[in-house]
Amino acid sequence: MAEFTMELSEEQREVRDWLHGFAADVIRPAAAEWDEREETPWPVIQEAAKVGIYSLDFYAQQYFDPTGLGIPMAMEELFWGDAGIALSIVGTGLAAVGVLANGTEEQIGTWIPQMYGDANDVKVAAFCSSEPDAGSDVASLRTRAVYDEAKDEWVINGTKTWATNGGIAGVHVVVASVDPELGSKGHASFIVPPGTPGCSQGQKFKKHGIRASHTAEVVLDDVRVPGSCLLGGKEKLDERLARAREKAKQGGERVKNAAMATFEASRPAVGAMAVGTARAAYEVALDYAKTRQQFGRPIIDNQGVAFQLADMRTSIDAARLLVWRASWMAVNGRPFTAAEGSMSKLFASETAKKVTAQAVQILGGNGYTREYPVERMHRDAAIYTIFEGTSEIQRLVIARTLSGMPIR
Repeated sequence: MAEFTMELSEEQREVRDWLHGFAADVIRPAAAEWDEREETPWPVIQEAAKVGIYSLDFYAQQYFDPTGLGIPMAMEELFWGDAGIALSIVGTGLAAVGVLANGTEEQIGTWIPQMYGDANDVKVAAFCSSEPDAGSDVASLRTRAVYDEAKDEWVINGTKTWATNGGIAGVHVVVASVDPELGSKGHASFIVPPGTPGCSQGQKFKKHGIRASHTAEVVLDDVRVPGSCLLGGKEKLDERLARAREKAKQGGERVKNAAMATFEASRPAVGAMAVGTARAAYEVALDYAKTRQQFGRPIIDNQGVAFQLADMRTSIDAARLLVWRASWMAVNGRPFTAAEGSMSKLFASETAKKVTAQAVQILGGNGYTREYPVERMHRDAAIYTIFEGTSEIQRLVIARTLSGMPIR
């Protein structure tokens, strides 16, 4: 087990500086254009692939960093560049992690390379979980997968929403219910291969922020996939369902808490994204306050501005520490006895919203225009308190964990 430390190794610092350079030289100059276009920034993704950032190898190296700091460090730097473009770069990782977490070695080797493509022909993948009536309430998911034993195929029907890369992806990873009576324990994940009949893009959403990231509905109309596309395989699924049915008889609440632990481990990465956006807005505001002259002096000479900047930096550093702690705990198998994963995501998300709003205020009228990046950062920051569990859900998870009570 790696000791918790705030001191990055020489190798980690080199990776951080490399990512920061890419974010500064490639992502930032393209940010305003792709935000206005509201399209997937394919050229930027291709540049990331050419240098090795957009690849399974890179994310695997960060994911298996024994200190737990590889992923949050990478997320902070990329999202410091621009949240929309960064999400386009890392969005495929959501689907890849879904396969890594649940798939067999053969499935991992078959499908993950197809998710990324290569530097000359980049691909993206989509993880499809949320539905129009099932966001935070994952147990109410309606997409159904029914096994056709005669053909060894699964037939999937339903509509997914808020899917990053939905419809434009080659490979879609779809979460569907195979036993509705078991709620979230009756879910399974399926690979929908490229070009599968019945899988199509529905509505593409025009969003408030992260506009360079493609978000759309995915419609599944009698989609048939081979039995081999069930992640983990049929035998493993049957065993898991049998255990879930038995546990449900013994006590459903215990089953629910076990499921929640899975989500807890992934939330610090979103917190790191929020830290990156907050840090970017803070740096713009700090530079502006030191150079903007009013009444014959820089506006940072006024306590009203200087104290805001002090609070902004304090909150950002506190958010990063919560993210790093939770990331270290997750990779080293430490239990989140106080919902530390949700704590990190909650505080970092709320910090990003507050800090970007303060940055707009410090820049005044300029901050409200698209001539300055804090306007875009403020719009982007709103997503962090919504996806991967809203702030309200995070508070619910924390309160339940601390009290041991079924708070609603």
